[in-house]
Amino acid sequence: MLSVAAKLFALIHLLALILPLSASAQRAPTSVEADSYIGLHKAAHENDLESLKIHIDGGGDVNARDGYGRTPAHVAAFASNDEIVRILAEAGADMNALEAGLYDVVTIAAVANDPELMSLAIEVGNDPGLTTSIYDGTALIAASHLGHHEVVKRLIDAGAPLDHINNLRWTALIEAVVLGDGGPNHIATVRALVSAGADISIGDRDGTTPMQHAISRGYTEIASIIATARP
Repeated sequence: MLSVAAKLFALIHLLALILPLSASAQRAPTSVEADSYIGLHKAAHENDLESLKIHIDGGGDVNARDGYGRTPAHVAAFASNDEIVRILAEAGADMNALEAGLYDVVTIAAVANDPELMSLAIEVGNDPGLTTSIYDGTALIAASHLGHHEVVKRLIDAGAPLDHINNLRWTALIEAVVLGDGGPNHIATVRALVSAGADISIGDRDGTTPMQHAISRGYTEIASIIATARP
């Protein structure tokens, strides 16, 4: 008989295989939330540069939080309002702040497959290697899971940790295989990770390596890429 704890872990593991982990906890402002915004949050959501500057000049708190812990920078990121993010950062916004779902601007942009916004956030002070999400992941893991290969390449170039292991015992490379579809986007993602030196020997909680996962899923091209990795 399995213990309650063992059954709970098995359920979490099953859900991890089914749900889009890296993105599932992200919550963009709802229309109701957006309608209630005032000040900097409203300007950030509506991409109103003039109003944003007026509120900043008037002493508005650039790190104020909405009901879900989003700062104006988070709100701007969800709306893909790049210039708003830049102005907020220049005004002293904490670019490493996490909202209630434990996401920063970089990870929001990574999940949205918005490489320009992500690169901007890094440029203005957002650490590309922050531990984010309830899974103790990173933006690189989130992007790899989703096959956002251009984002992955930029994160690698920015120094994001290649071999961070989340609390499911998965690295970016494992997620690109286990949660990917084996198609062109995930192939390109795996190629970028392997070329950058991702550790192919790190297995999951059961010790199964990225190569073994690729073979078991019939992802022959991905398996071939991993096979070319230097020991």
